[in-house]
Amino acid sequence: METQNQNIQNPQPQRVIVQSTKSVGTSALLAFLFGPLGLFYSTVTGGLVMLVVSFVVGFFTLGFGLLITWPACIVWAIIAANSYNKKLTGGI
Repeated sequence: METQNQNIQNPQPQRVIVQSTKSVGTSALLAFLFGPLGLFYSTVTGGLVMLVVSFVVGFFTLGFGLLITWPACIVWAIIAANSYNKKLTGGI
């Protein structure tokens, strides 16, 4: 009974989300199609990092290194979209 009285006195504030979530499927598709450029949808920092890394690795390996960096972009995009959505909804 005491907890009900405490909840009435101190109600939980309601959260209003004014930003839209990011689609994990769209994030993965963009990263699959465009690699580091598609990663910009999920995270700008990740897009910049992977753009530089992909360029350097691709240059020194004559493009064969992109077989590693391209899938890494897809995985990073999925993780970043999930993380963004969790932070946005308060489920850290």
